[in-house]
Amino acid sequence: MKLSVKDYPTLSRVIIESSLPISFDIEKSSSLLMVNISTDASFRIQRGAFESRIIKSFGWSKGKDFYILAIRTKVRNFSYDYFTLSDPPKLVIDFSQIDEEKSETPDSLKQKEASRGKVPQPSTASSFLQGMKTIVIDPGHGGLEPGAKGRFGTLEKNVVLEIGLKLRAVIERNFPSRVVLTRDKDLNVSLENRAALANNNKADFFISIHANSSFRKDARGSETYFLSRDATDEEARKLAFMENNPAEFGEGITGESEDEIQMILWDMAQSAYLKQSSLLAESIQKELNLLLRTTNRGVKQAPFTVLAGVACPAVLVEVAFISNPREERSLTREGFQINVAQAIYRGLVGYIELYSQK
Repeated sequence: MKLSVKDYPTLSRVIIESSLPISFDIEKSSSLLMVNISTDASFRIQRGAFESRIIKSFGWSKGKDFYILAIRTKVRNFSYDYFTLSDPPKLVIDFSQIDEEKSETPDSLKQKEASRGKVPQPSTASSFLQGMKTIVIDPGHGGLEPGAKGRFGTLEKNVVLEIGLKLRAVIERNFPSRVVLTRDKDLNVSLENRAALANNNKADFFISIHANSSFRKDARGSETYFLSRDATDEEARKLAFMENNPAEFGEGITGESEDEIQMILWDMAQSAYLKQSSLLAESIQKELNLLLRTTNRGVKQAPFTVLAGVACPAVLVEVAFISNPREERSLTREGFQINVAQAIYRGLVGYIELYSQK
């Protein structure tokens, strides 16, 4: 793996080049930027001498199946952006210094907001935003229902609650809207009560957050679902059954349970919002793919009870596979959780930009 640094007039660029695809997440801490690289492969680090206005030094640590690259800067106030290239695999990170004396100008405020995952609101969506009053975030499971469990003991209910709290924070910083969580601690909340809470609060959007699980240990990536009486595929059908009947996992999908779900789908209000839910799911999935660089498993449909009774655009986001040891480790990291929250938020903004123009 090769590390190189190059200065440009407005930024300093760090290039991490590898012979293998790079799976990573990034976390900023004071004057450090931490790059967590998940891999079973062994790397030799090659780094030449460099001079940079912003980059001071590198630190490197190896774990069992991951590496941590610490990039130390000469300044505390910096923003960063990144992108990847595929041939050969490269992670490119651009660092920009934030000028304290100019920090209150409109341009620098936009830069600062962007570095914290905040997105300035587009003028085309302003009237739409003014009419949007409540967003409901639903961290899945909770209490006696832990959800899926990872190989290292990580519980789905805990990581999705952390992501839900972070998503509430980023929305409240940017939207003139009230954010309601179906649970903000480790509590039992029934599927029916989650939908009822959204309707009682006259929600404009409902976002349910989960961590996926599969018998296939190599399954990885994010998926975003909206409601349908028919599942996209057999995996989606099984996942919906597990989420709808957590205590009955392994007993099979009965004809009676299918009939009950179909009745809910026809009778409840979500059927009026399927098109909007589909667009919201597509926008969120796009941002998860771009920001997290996870495998694109796409937008899918399944008969989730928690979505069926919600009278607004509603999606269920499976942010990563807790059954995959690498993704389980990522799910426990605060930096990854923040990235997930920002991706979901940006997906919501993208939907608003699109729908406000219709």
